[in-house]
Amino acid sequence: MTTLETLLNDPVPAGVWNIVADRSAVTFRIRNMWGLLNVNGRFTEFSGDGQLAGAGAVSGRLDISTASVDTGIGRRDKHLRSADFFDVERFPEIRVVVSAVHPTAGNAAELRASFTIKGVTAPVELPVTVTESGDGSIQISGETTIDRSRFDIGWNKFGMIAPTATAAAQVVFVRSAP
Repeated sequence: MTTLETLLNDPVPAGVWNIVADRSAVTFRIRNMWGLLNVNGRFTEFSGDGQLAGAGAVSGRLDISTASVDTGIGRRDKHLRSADFFDVERFPEIRVVVSAVHPTAGNAAELRASFTIKGVTAPVELPVTVTESGDGSIQISGETTIDRSRFDIGWNKFGMIAPTATAAAQVVFVRSAP
């Protein structure tokens, strides 16, 4: 396995890399019931790609269908799809756009990214780990804390829901045919 810096500066992997959705996961967790309960959820529909341009230049995007939110409880998922939270009728997509990567140590890095949720775009620090697999794919794993009010997801009846959520992803990319 090579280091991330070696991978980014090697001209061989340069090109477009596509997300393999069935080998990837986009999840979240949030404290609920005044901190007594962790709610775990996932998004089941997402797509995207990334580009390696050599000399360390990286860009990419992840498009997440808000209607695909799944916590395992239908009534809660319906509420999450409503205007109180994701408002899927008006905002059918969460978009994550990566404009740069800064290797930190070994296979760890900090992505320069912006999230767009409910029409609000803001920069988000995104620490990740990049792992090469024996089949030539690359997995990027990371998580970050999202302030819900920053993205107009502030509904919080009786103060039951934590003000922040943890968003996480383990996304596998394969190189598209040249």
